Amino acid sequence: MENPRKITIPISAIENEIEIKAIRAQGSGGQNVNKVSTAIHLRFDIAASSLPDIYKERLLKLNDQRITREGVVVIKAQQYRSQEKNREDALRRLYELIGRAAESPPNRKPTQPTRSSQKKRLDSKTQRGQLKIMRKKFLSEQLS
Repeated sequence: MENPRKITIPISAIENEIEIKAIRAQGSGGQNVNKVSTAIHLRFDIAASSLPDIYKERLLKLNDQRITREGVVVIKAQQYRSQEKNREDALRRLYELIGRAAESPPNRKPTQPTRSSQKKRLDSKTQRGQLKIMRKKFLSEQLS
């Protein structure tokens, strides 16, 4: 059964709003690394996109290091040796990020603390207060 809180977004709607650039990958890779641009640098401007406003809001509220202060998602994919696989990986990560924002948060059901938890809390407060009273008496005896 599908999650009723999850709303799907047509991927083709935002496909033309994604800016993809091929760049040279960092790290070790032998002679190939200096000649071939296999890494992918993906940029997606949230504010300028055709996403619904509620998704834009949720995306901007996400605490994710890939989202800049200006509201641009920046993803760098360089895990694979081929440019095409890195492109697919970057797009997959972008759609996962948008998918997280598409899920509506669950409705909160307000609850009451149980009677035993209230009693435990009050007992611990009483015990702590007694400990402090004992310290006071001990200090006053030493001073005299």
